[in-house]
Amino acid sequence: QVQLVESGGGLVQTGGSLRLSCAASGGTLSTYAVGWFRQAPGKEREFAGCISASGLISDYRDSVKGRFTISRDKAKNTVYLQMNSLKPEDTAVYYCAAAWGCSRNSNAYDYWGQGTQVTVSS
Repeated sequence: QVQLVESGGGLVQTGGSLRLSCAASGGTLSTYAVGWFRQAPGKEREFAGCISASGLISDYRDSVKGRFTISRDKAKNTVYLQMNSLKPEDTAVYYCAAAWGCSRNSNAYDYWGQGTQVTVSS
């Protein structure tokens, strides 16, 4: 059973940056594809991006392409979401999740973290 814990959220001004971490225990995260999802107040959870187990393939929703980057640190059993040029519409709770393959469908993911709040002020 893989446990995931997100960290790194916080309050940032428009145009700022944050790096979220997704640390795993109870399993080897490099075995899994890892997705990042987000949920804003009153909205459904949406896909932000994912990275394959190998780290060679990544996918991002259009609104974050060029601003968000997902990377892996196998030694630390951690995946990161680097977020640059943040906008108020990026405000949400961000979740990481692990699956057997990179997918935009949240139902494909078996393990989820508890989420971390990101707030972008205008």
